[in-house]
Amino acid sequence: METEFKITRRNRELLDEYFEKYSIEELNKIPEGFRNNLIWNIGHIIVSQQILVYKGTNQHLLVSDELVSLYARGTAPHRDISPSEAVELRNLLHALVQKTEDDYNGGVFTTYNARKSEMGFDLSTVEDAIAFNNHHEALHLGIMMQLRKFI
Repeated sequence: METEFKITRRNRELLDEYFEKYSIEELNKIPEGFRNNLIWNIGHIIVSQQILVYKGTNQHLLVSDELVSLYARGTAPHRDISPSEAVELRNLLHALVQKTEDDYNGGVFTTYNARKSEMGFDLSTVEDAIAFNNHHEALHLGIMMQLRKFI
């Protein structure tokens, strides 16, 4: 699992660069032909990891219900986020990875509600969920790489 967490941390470092390279206006911009923006993808990554790992193991999510309602699967941006909301997401990007690793190493995740992901991956254990999460985050990073070409 050390490698999986290493991958997650590196992906989050790549995502963090968007906060440095793009203004709040650019993070919020939805280019023509797209359904979402850079910041929605970041929020979605954060919320999805919580749902895959924490909800899947019957643990309380470490994000608010409001964040879940804004960034869960099937949502789309309905307003621009503020600079303070961007700072919150940026902080969560890193803090939640460390907390998940600590919880994993501390034995917090003792069960998993097995299911098939929307993409057809069998998720039977928390290890499966963490590995699938890396795949999911990589997909969204790829989407963000496309989005930035139109900003």
